Amino acid sequence: MALKATIHKALVQIADMDRHVYGDHNLTIARHPSETDERMMIRVLAFALHTPADDLNGRLEFTKGLSDVDEPDLWQLSLTGEVLHWIDLGQPDDRRLMKAHGKANRVTVIGFASSTQVWWAGIENKLTRAPRLSVWQIPHEQSQALARLAERSMQLQVSVQDGGIYVSTAQASVEITPIALKVATE
Repeated sequence: MALKATIHKALVQIADMDRHVYGDHNLTIARHPSETDERMMIRVLAFALHTPADDLNGRLEFTKGLSDVDEPDLWQLSLTGEVLHWIDLGQPDDRRLMKAHGKANRVTVIGFASSTQVWWAGIENKLTRAPRLSVWQIPHEQSQALARLAERSMQLQVSVQDGGIYVSTAQASVEITPIALKVATE
């Protein structure tokens, strides 16, 4: 018998001073049986960092992710179904990223494993023809600290200012300093 996804609920309060995006979002997160708390919380963080200021061009949404290899972890679709932003987590291969680059206006990768630098060194030269691709690394110690905030029902405050990210609950907080490995040029 196949294992079912575990449902997590999160009220995420976003105060992104860098992008001037503010708001409260009620998220329902279907956590795949093979997904760790760390990866799930990186998905929530990706949502907070990339959610648009308004829904006029479509909303940022969680996808089937691990259950469907043809979809990213999150995406923003326009009202006509065009992929505006494709967001992958972890260490996708260069073929997947080039395919995503052909489908989407923007592609973002957020790596969080301790081996992210090694992965990036191996594929960086293969992605020079991807001007709309951004690649970020969340230091592994910080992503593990973020994972410790995970609960079945969460209230998270995410504040972004001057490139620094602060994620807090009533009991704890984590400071995250993402590292840009590649910044989109388009």
